[in-house]
Amino acid sequence: MAEEKKNLLTREGLEKYEEELHFLKVTKREEIAQKLKEARAQGDLSENAEYDAAKDEQRNVEARIEELEKLLKNVEVVDNDGTDDKKVKFGSTVKIQDKETKEELIYRIVGASEAKCLEGSISDESPLGRALIGAKKNETISVDAPCGVLKYKVLEIVKEKSTKK
Repeated sequence: MAEEKKNLLTREGLEKYEEELHFLKVTKREEIAQKLKEARAQGDLSENAEYDAAKDEQRNVEARIEELEKLLKNVEVVDNDGTDDKKVKFGSTVKIQDKETKEELIYRIVGASEAKCLEGSISDESPLGRALIGAKKNETISVDAPCGVLKYKVLEIVKEKSTKK
């Protein structure tokens, strides 16, 4: 049997997911249990919209808990403390410039489960993420895109900040 692929996370990503899991298991489950109890107290459940809504919410919360537990079961935290920040690596924040439009963009390289492009974090597995890994300041990288080859210049590299206590 092939080994399951590790879920790469930054330290901040791990802490965020652990906090969310704790909140869902402790606080949210209790809130939903209370909603279900109140809805049951109203009598007939067959036409009780509050009960149906609480059951739907319970299903969604349990699905998210299962998703988080699966993600965290096979996680690897990539910690770049002590490594040089002359090259882009997992956890780096990178300021790049589109060579054609001159638009400047800032992205943080994270694992696929943490990536939120609209919030400025891209996956290390994405075409741009893969092209950036290993790049140095002032280097020009090329990315194959459906519209053709895009070129970006690396303007600045910021190493991941440690949150260790």
